[in-house]
Amino acid sequence: MLATSASYARLSAVFPDLRVTTAPPPSGTGWIGARDLAEGGAALAAYVTNTTAELTGDRGRPPRPDVAATLALHRYLWPACLLFTVPWFLHGRVPRLPVDDVAFHPATGQVTVRTRSFGCLPDDPAATLPGARSLPHPAALRDELRAAVAEHAAPVLAGFGPLLRRGRHALWGMVTDEITEGLWYVGRLFDQEERARTELAALLPGRTPPFAGGAGFRRTTHSDGPSCDTDGAAPSRTRLTCCLYYTISPTDTCTTCPRRRVPDRIDRRASAA
Repeated sequence: MLATSASYARLSAVFPDLRVTTAPPPSGTGWIGARDLAEGGAALAAYVTNTTAELTGDRGRPPRPDVAATLALHRYLWPACLLFTVPWFLHGRVPRLPVDDVAFHPATGQVTVRTRSFGCLPDDPAATLPGARSLPHPAALRDELRAAVAEHAAPVLAGFGPLLRRGRHALWGMVTDEITEGLWYVGRLFDQEERARTELAALLPGRTPPFAGGAGFRRTTHSDGPSCDTDGAAPSRTRLTCCLYYTISPTDTCTTCPRRRVPDRIDRRASAA
């Protein structure tokens, strides 16, 4: 659909590892439908098994089954959330993408989406396109974005649930993290990091069920590294949930890992930048 294709093209241009096209979800070798994950059957089992094999090859030992499933879920949710947040961030458009309308190819980074409807503001030129739903103001568009992500994520979480050692609150905390950290990262690639943090803070202030917690950005002057703003303060946050990667590589943790001290997270992010 024209309403989202330009956003996805810009995303793929700055982040070539994720190539998003607007088309009916394909089937065939290597392709996994989001519906397959939600159903929790053979396709989900194979996806987790492949994740286990990759992690074993990288680290020389197999992860716990729940760790492999958690990392497989993370590897899906992080790009899946961008399918919603990037059109909203770039063009003020929120696609509705139920699980039947998304498929991905883990080996190549390809994702296909079928956007049948989307929300936008009344003055958006796309408001006259088929499938457009006009929303009165930016706050309503944020409501729509949260609803669209929840609509997609809820069945996927249900499919993964039996494989994980996590309750509902932790699972939705994970979705909150993926929304936040995905757009924060891509915002840097768009050279709009500060705006991304501002928009995310408004989107996820911390009182928006089913999402657990909020974006939770803060500023610290611990580091003068390249991630600092012009006033010398570096943006940071602590993830609401842990991806459990530390269980297979204790020294290789996320820059926002809740197991690390704040100064360590700042210095690691500065080094990465």
